[in-house]
Amino acid sequence: MKLLRLAPENTKFPFMRFRRVSYPFSAVLSLIAVALFIFKGMNFGIDFAGGTVIELRAKGGTAEVGTLRSLGESLKLGDIEVQAFGNAADATLRFGLQPGGDKAQQAAVERVRGAVGQDYDLRRVEVVGPRVSNELVQSGTLGVVLSILAVLTYLWFRFEWQFAIGAVIATMHDLLLTVGFFSITQLEFNTTSIAAILTIVGYSLNETVVVLDRIRENMRKYKKMSTPQMIDMSINAVLPRTIMTATTVMLALVALVAFGGQVIRSFSLAMIWGIFVATYSSIFICSPMLIYLGLRNEDVDRKVETQPEAEAEADYSPEPEAFASMYDDVGDTPVPATPAAKRPAQKPAGRSKSSARRRPK
Repeated sequence: MKLLRLAPENTKFPFMRFRRVSYPFSAVLSLIAVALFIFKGMNFGIDFAGGTVIELRAKGGTAEVGTLRSLGESLKLGDIEVQAFGNAADATLRFGLQPGGDKAQQAAVERVRGAVGQDYDLRRVEVVGPRVSNELVQSGTLGVVLSILAVLTYLWFRFEWQFAIGAVIATMHDLLLTVGFFSITQLEFNTTSIAAILTIVGYSLNETVVVLDRIRENMRKYKKMSTPQMIDMSINAVLPRTIMTATTVMLALVALVAFGGQVIRSFSLAMIWGIFVATYSSIFICSPMLIYLGLRNEDVDRKVETQPEAEAEADYSPEPEAFASMYDDVGDTPVPATPAAKRPAQKPAGRSKSSARRRPK
């Protein structure tokens, strides 16, 4: 029985040849992502922009999330989030800050109470102000930064320092492109988006460490091989595993997008984008960085690259009678060597007359 293979074995793709194209391409995408974040901004959810959270319990025993969402949108309170939690009878309804201050916010709560009061009990009403939302932003940003620093410290002691810097640059590249994805698509950025970003960081570092570990193994095994060739061989060795992992995760995320509902839609779409970007960065961002950071002595690489030419020159030896000397004593004109005097051809010794005579019988 043949096993399923998504990539052929013993591939020899020259990935490092594209490093002069991948770096400018990624730099342009990163600059676009930063510009989108500054000038267009992100669609922050209630967790970061502030708003009101209402906890509901259905009197009939089952909370209809779709009906609650349609009812909340009809009240025109802005963005409405309805999520089921706990048992089947519980749900939460969230909407953003209303213009007009606390009075407008309380009026909006009363409108929701009047719309759903017949079928649901309002068990909890909580207002998330701008101060709380700012604290959530700071806590989320601090969590991402601390996770990156912790991984940097681990890689610094686990591998060479070039590996740690390459991994962090690839991770920052993934974060920038993910933020740009949220900006250009205007998906709602909430606490689940923070979870998506942290998951993308973990996946990116996992892919990067797999590639780096194989590079370190081959670096010890093939000491005379040039750095680009050794990195290409390492990436091709783990390519089937990388494709299989990315495909498996993609299938699960596509199912979440199709059947997971609106609640985790932003998480699923961000994860699909993040898996693609993380796989790209582990091959075309982190690995070429090792060459530029001088993972090996470049003089050794140059000697290895020029070794075939040197061997070819060593094998070539001019015929001794081609030129007596490259230059004569007077001018710079090559002087042909005097051909060696040819020896006169020796005639084969003939038979003596006595031997030529036949002996009498």
